[in-house]
Amino acid sequence: MTLRKESPTPSSPTAELSNEQQLEKFGYKQELKRSVSTVDLLIYGLIFMVPIAPWAIFGTVYNASSGMVPLVYLVGLVAMIFTALAYAQMAKSIPLAGSVFSYVGRGIHPVAGFFAGWAILLDYLLVPTLLYVFAAQSMIGLFPGSAAWIWALIFVAINTVVNLLGISSLKMMNRIFLAVEVVFVVIFVIIAVVALNHGTIPGAQFTTDPIWDSSKVTGPLIASALSIAVLSFLGFDGISTLSEESTGKRGGAGKAMILALFIVAFLFVLQTWLASALAAGHGPFSKSESGNAFFSLVEAASSSQWAKAFFVVNVLAVGIANAMAAQAATSRLLFSMSRDKQLPAFLSKLSSRRVPQYAIITVSALSAFLVLFFVGQIDLISSLVNFGALFGFMLLHVSVVVHYIVKKKSTNYLLHLVVPVIGFLIIGYVLLNAAPEAKIGGLAWLVLGAGVFLYYRMTGRKTVVGSES
Repeated sequence: MTLRKESPTPSSPTAELSNEQQLEKFGYKQELKRSVSTVDLLIYGLIFMVPIAPWAIFGTVYNASSGMVPLVYLVGLVAMIFTALAYAQMAKSIPLAGSVFSYVGRGIHPVAGFFAGWAILLDYLLVPTLLYVFAAQSMIGLFPGSAAWIWALIFVAINTVVNLLGISSLKMMNRIFLAVEVVFVVIFVIIAVVALNHGTIPGAQFTTDPIWDSSKVTGPLIASALSIAVLSFLGFDGISTLSEESTGKRGGAGKAMILALFIVAFLFVLQTWLASALAAGHGPFSKSESGNAFFSLVEAASSSQWAKAFFVVNVLAVGIANAMAAQAATSRLLFSMSRDKQLPAFLSKLSSRRVPQYAIITVSALSAFLVLFFVGQIDLISSLVNFGALFGFMLLHVSVVVHYIVKKKSTNYLLHLVVPVIGFLIIGYVLLNAAPEAKIGGLAWLVLGAGVFLYYRMTGRKTVVGSES
């Protein structure tokens, strides 16, 4: 890490610092390649959240919400907008690659930053593993008799190569996959509308009941939906990890996060409303039906060939596009924590293509190892991922209040006090009601983090981050 004792001065008192000058203000030099536009950030966020994510879990969410799947995603949008606004405020003030590690470390205290980074590291390290396991198990459905671990390693290899080739390769792949996903969303809308208009599925019809059915909506149902909904939007926060590669103006990452959240929420609601209409008041899907409920509806509305095409696109979107974005985000978090001497120094080394190559390789190696350990345990991985993200989000909300209200004496009480307090309460409620294994595994991870922290302290490594001048 290169520290600068003096920050460059703008040419006039009102001039805005360049991206490089902003970075130097926090004690770093520009190392990562700045070639990511705000549009690229938006596309990256959409890929990370997966516009077609409801396909794989439609049956499960349908059962949990009494058929009101679109309502779940509307609840999720309302709940997560508070966290997105908190991210936007911190990204504008602290435009660094470390996400909550950087925001909490500078907003509250470096020690709190370490634990925020360590917590969300559990999320970021396991997300690629979760995606590989899911995609690999799905590939067995396409190629019966094949081994899941082989497919997982193939996906790991593809994503590692793309990320090592540099940010330009990642941008290109993101654009291609987003285009494919949007095309299939349009195809589904056409299939659904034609089927509903022509009575292809008996009893299927346009109705607003999936969005709101007053006879079914209850407090407990909304509370249950809240947990599902919040977790469905995880991924928009990954945009913050590319802050040091952004060519846009200060605050561009925050705007991209909020816009990505609204766009993906619209796509979620649109698709699940039409799918729920095609379900024609179907009762709860059985356990054997729930995993393929969406694809069964596509088949009933069109043909088995379309259903298979949708299934293949879903697998590739998860195993390659989504996992590729997750790997990029994780490597940037490792880079940032290593740069601040909170993780081994080799993780902050860059390749000639100006990407954290050893961090990328480390994520790949860990994913390959964990895939072999977690094959068939999607629920367990999901629980641990959720704990890491939610714990990090809670500390993020606290950092907004401390950074703006306490330190900067902000009088914008709506954005800097009301929004983070509501966001903290929402995330806290979801975390409190998380699965027992998530709490146990998450606390064990934090204890391990405490051990790492104490080891660094005992060996003379200080918890210091780049100094803002």
